[in-house]
Amino acid sequence: MAKPRRLRRPRTTLLILVLISITIITLDARGDLGSFTSGLKSVASDAFSPIQSAVNAVVRPIGSFLAGSVHYGSVRQQNQKLQTEIGSLRQQMVEQANAAKALKQLQALSALNNLPSVQNLHQVKTEVIDFNTSNFASTIDIGVGRNQGVTLGMPVMGSGGATGGLIGKVVEAYKNTSTVRLLTDGQSTVGVAYGPNLYAVLQGQGAGKPLIAQYIPANTPIPPGPAFVTSGLQDAEFPPGLPVAQKLSVKNGNSANDETVTLEPVADFAHLSYVSVLIWGPDAAGTSAGGP
Repeated sequence: MAKPRRLRRPRTTLLILVLISITIITLDARGDLGSFTSGLKSVASDAFSPIQSAVNAVVRPIGSFLAGSVHYGSVRQQNQKLQTEIGSLRQQMVEQANAAKALKQLQALSALNNLPSVQNLHQVKTEVIDFNTSNFASTIDIGVGRNQGVTLGMPVMGSGGATGGLIGKVVEAYKNTSTVRLLTDGQSTVGVAYGPNLYAVLQGQGAGKPLIAQYIPANTPIPPGPAFVTSGLQDAEFPPGLPVAQKLSVKNGNSANDETVTLEPVADFAHLSYVSVLIWGPDAAGTSAGGP
């Protein structure tokens, strides 16, 4: 059996490589290798560029991950420090807000203590615990009741202006809480005087709306300031002289002989945090059943 012919390709390849090497050495000795090697480098660079990019794409994330791992502890400590500082600042803000609220409450109480219009009347000061308002109705709940001597119909004062003013009356009296119908309530009316022998009835129109007084004689001079005070007429609901409202505007009434006056309450209805119940009326010495 004949033996297969041995391939001579490896020997041929080796011979070609030797000849190329001799040629390169000869060209380099003569100084003609510059352009050739430059081209060879360019070809090599183009050939290896994709490989280098692929290697960098793999190696760089690994390097970034290792660097992040090294600095992770430091970053975590800084984050915890920042969180602590933020928590401290928030606590300071809460404390400042509470202090501001407490200051306003003290100011409101101080204003009630210095109402010149009620110095001769016994007062029960209390906090407003709830607001009940709608388009027509306007009431508040307060933190005193029958156990503190509060009964139905008693007037309630609020701070505002130089004198403070009437804000409404007690319409429900429970053991330790009460409901006050404000002057702005659509069902609220109060008899007032605005000069010698000049009387009117003020009517509420709803929360946030001004009071009105109708059927005032035309061309009646109305002084500025809290000119409308409780009349104190016989069988009146309120003691005389309590400041109630001041004039905002005047317009013609239903006839040529009368006017309608729009009024603003003297008390500050926008900031009723504390109020004062005046222990006054036929039931002032006892209690009144106004609820459980």
